[in-house]
Amino acid sequence: MKVEIRDHRKEEYSFRIRLGASLVLILVFFAILAARFFYLQVFQYEHYRTLAESNRISLVPIPPNRGLILDRNGVVLARNYSAYTLEITPSNVKNLNQTIDDLSKYVNITPRDRRLFQKLREESHKFESLPIKNRLTDEEVAKFAVNSFRFPGVALNARLFRQYPEGQLASHFIGYIGRINDSDLDRIDEEGETANYRGTDYIGKMGIEQSYEKELHGKAGYEQVEVDSSGREVRTLSRTAPVSGDTITLSIDSQLEAIAENAFGDYKGALVAIDPSSGEILAFVSKPGFDPNLFVEGIDSQSWRELNDSPDKPLINRALRGEYPPGSTFKPFMALAGLSYGVRKPTDTIPDPGFFALPGKTHHYRDWKPGGHGMVDLHRSIVVSCDTYYYGLANLLGIDRIHDFLGKFGFGNKTGIDISGELPGVLPSAQWKRKRFKQPWYAGDTIPVGIGQGYDLATPLQLAFATSILASSGTAYRPHLVHSITDSRSGKLVAMPSPLLYRLDIDPQYLEDVRSAMMDVTKPGGTAVQVGKDAPYAIAAKTGTAQVIGIKQGEKYDASRISKQFRDHALFIAYAPADHPRIAIAAIVENGGHGGSTAGPIARQVMDYYLLGKKPQTPVGQDKGNEPSD
Repeated sequence: MKVEIRDHRKEEYSFRIRLGASLVLILVFFAILAARFFYLQVFQYEHYRTLAESNRISLVPIPPNRGLILDRNGVVLARNYSAYTLEITPSNVKNLNQTIDDLSKYVNITPRDRRLFQKLREESHKFESLPIKNRLTDEEVAKFAVNSFRFPGVALNARLFRQYPEGQLASHFIGYIGRINDSDLDRIDEEGETANYRGTDYIGKMGIEQSYEKELHGKAGYEQVEVDSSGREVRTLSRTAPVSGDTITLSIDSQLEAIAENAFGDYKGALVAIDPSSGEILAFVSKPGFDPNLFVEGIDSQSWRELNDSPDKPLINRALRGEYPPGSTFKPFMALAGLSYGVRKPTDTIPDPGFFALPGKTHHYRDWKPGGHGMVDLHRSIVVSCDTYYYGLANLLGIDRIHDFLGKFGFGNKTGIDISGELPGVLPSAQWKRKRFKQPWYAGDTIPVGIGQGYDLATPLQLAFATSILASSGTAYRPHLVHSITDSRSGKLVAMPSPLLYRLDIDPQYLEDVRSAMMDVTKPGGTAVQVGKDAPYAIAAKTGTAQVIGIKQGEKYDASRISKQFRDHALFIAYAPADHPRIAIAAIVENGGHGGSTAGPIARQVMDYYLLGKKPQTPVGQDKGNEPSD
């Protein structure tokens, strides 16, 4: 048997080598660790100190109070109030439907609340806190507070809510606020306002609320709050107060607005009243309206369908976006064009057989009065609204001169009003038709333009703007709804831009000729004699009727045989007092027939209240059936 003899000296040497290597390796590791500690403690000190503070300190945004909107007399049209809201974070709730059912035992959750919550879920991220019930009563708050432990993921929060106390009144130009969506966030980010909207759920969506969002929103504040490891608030370290939004005072008289809206009765239409000496809008009516309070919390699908699918189209701002043929309200401006270009003098007369025909043509452009008006000069053409006079005048002027002259009164262009969404209407020209329809302009196209038909389209705002220029003897002021802005910090008024746009170079005598004729429109023999009856102030006016459907040659218009939606629109423009104008008005009543008997009386009620303080007894608007045309 072979016996192995161990070499102890060799083993000891090998052991010492391994021990030394291990010691060196340990020392290297300790050196690396010490170097890392030194780097973190010295070079990365500020970085990790900041991270630690961030974990310990939370920045809580404080949304600002939104600014108030007042009318010219201080009546509140948009305000804020505080109330409790019950909110659910869907990601923290296991069975959402069951949770809502259980909550309804303590809080009155209506079907509309459920629909609205579902709509918000579809539009939001699942980790967002969404309201299931707003404006809880004190009893509901108490019941939930006692049972809150049963509902993880559900919280009770105090929030500010926007309210429009007058409901539908002036809804189209005041607008409304709504929850911020993705497109709003993109715009806020582009404008560099992201930090200012932290903690804010709502933003202006339409009208003044949208156009003056920057002024109304204010500036967000924040609190530095110390929290524990569980995220619970321990104490408030510092607080930067939010800056409330500015107060906006409108030029609108809410009482005048209410009278104008009520005057329409059941009719659809629009009315704009302007101070011709400043461009301030006194009334801005679009009928029918809607309740902006429906949109504040996010409108539910059923309410949206009722508004959006209504045949009356209550969401359309007719004063701003309704484009209508101006009809015979176009004639005073056509008369000025004829005088300014020298194609007709005030004393020139034309025979009116009841129609106009182009030389060598058999097609008759009919006057509204069968048999015509006999011999007609400029003054009488406005007073009795002679179509034949203006057919011939349009033919003499030509479309391009009509376009160039009437464009000075704002036709075919946006007025520049201080809310968005305005449409420019249509003031046709040969170039416009080539661009729009790829067709040449024909002589027959010009004739109906002379009486505000054909391709002519204007908004009620444009008609009121043009009338205000006429009333101010050619001075144009930018129409505006905001009278003043009060800075919430200083209480001082913010400087507003000058409303003066331009002054037209028109012979004062030509203006006097046209204005004198418009004054006689409301006197015996004029088309609006009923509007001027017993008026203690002088009114300069022009009636108008705009066809909705064409009438064939040889046929006679009979409103009683036509469905209501195809009846003529009634238009009326006026300013008063005629010798020192304080108000200029344009009104349109959809399918209302004759301007003198439908739109004119509405304007008269507005003028009576504004100039005399006289309140009407009953609305004007009712179906008058078959009415004569002008």
